[in-house]
Amino acid sequence: MEAPPAGPVTGPRPARLLDLLRMQIRYMHYSLRTEQAYVHWVRAYIRYHGLRHPAELSGAEVEAFLTWLATERQVAPATHKQALSALLFLYQKVLHQRMPWMDEIGRPQRQARLPVVLSHDEVARVLAGLAHLPVLHLFGQLLYGTGLRIMEALRLRVKDLDFDRRAIVVREGKGGKDRVVMLPAALEAPLRRQLAQVHALWEADRAAGVPGVQVPFALERKYPRAAESWAWFWVFPQLTLSIDPRSRPLGRAAGADDAAPPTPRRHHLSDQTFQRAFRQALQQAGIHKQATPHTLRHSFATHLLQSGYDIRTVQELLGHADVSTTMIYTHVLKLGGGAVRSPLDQLSPGAAMPPGAAFSWPPYPGPANPGRFAREPDPPCYLSPPTGPTRPPSPSVRAVPAACRPTPSCTAEAISAS
Repeated sequence: MEAPPAGPVTGPRPARLLDLLRMQIRYMHYSLRTEQAYVHWVRAYIRYHGLRHPAELSGAEVEAFLTWLATERQVAPATHKQALSALLFLYQKVLHQRMPWMDEIGRPQRQARLPVVLSHDEVARVLAGLAHLPVLHLFGQLLYGTGLRIMEALRLRVKDLDFDRRAIVVREGKGGKDRVVMLPAALEAPLRRQLAQVHALWEADRAAGVPGVQVPFALERKYPRAAESWAWFWVFPQLTLSIDPRSRPLGRAAGADDAAPPTPRRHHLSDQTFQRAFRQALQQAGIHKQATPHTLRHSFATHLLQSGYDIRTVQELLGHADVSTTMIYTHVLKLGGGAVRSPLDQLSPGAAMPPGAAFSWPPYPGPANPGRFAREPDPPCYLSPPTGPTRPPSPSVRAVPAACRPTPSCTAEAISAS
């Protein structure tokens, strides 16, 4: 029997660690944002320890990395917990290691924070700052009018708008849950005009042979024409074509580098596009609150509660699994002007501040002698007088001036009494 010829052994190369991480995240059906966050923290963890493989590291190295994040980088507790979750997922689900230190590692406590809420006037001013961008202006009105999260609104399809029932179906919201919210009557006509313009773009894509939009899971294989249908088209599409991040092949199999690149598709509007426009509109409106597009969702819930709607209804519209999450908006209401009246407002008119009085800082007296500002006499006045027979002063010691001799207010008894 002849031996096989010597030479390089060809075969599939082992997958990289980050590709294994991505594959396991997609196996668990986690969102794309979770995948991007976990990959970011695992890559940072590897670089922090000098490109060492995580299998060679243990709890001490994880603690050192998390300590560096908390002390040197000064990240927030939520960011700290996200990095810890990424590393625990790596060791448990990818490397299949279960060590005692995983249960003993410290987890930061996240403090409850009150959400930032805009008033009706502030919301109107921010939306007015988007009026020169009709699509983004409509998108901002939709966020405030329905309480949708920014990604839930961006992923709306044409089939999700029900004008007959004035309802919007939210598919695969946070936690993979579906829900139904109302379609504001004020947005019915603008949304119809938006769909008319989007339909022209859809027809241009079909004429140009552009591949259909991304559809979830294996629907493209089950219904090959679904991706190109009008019902699955985006309500807010991007004007340029782009590549779906999850369409790139994973692993390092032989010949994978020579595979054809993914085909560009028509995707929905980028969230950063609206975030930049919202930040500019906030500055133009002169609002100095730390508001984001998610603040429109907080304002939606708070204003509904102020209008008298029960908290269960608001909970269903927001898609909260527990009513305790929705209860945070009741704390915001308690801080408003209609809940608790300050005792200062119960004083007689003008008692707090006389009418017509203008506030001004009291005048600063300043030093009497600017040339000797913050300088004590030499020697200082608080030195006790000499006792016993007087001696002629030494040539190296100056005589105490008469103005600095101890006075009744500068004696030791007076100082101790004060």
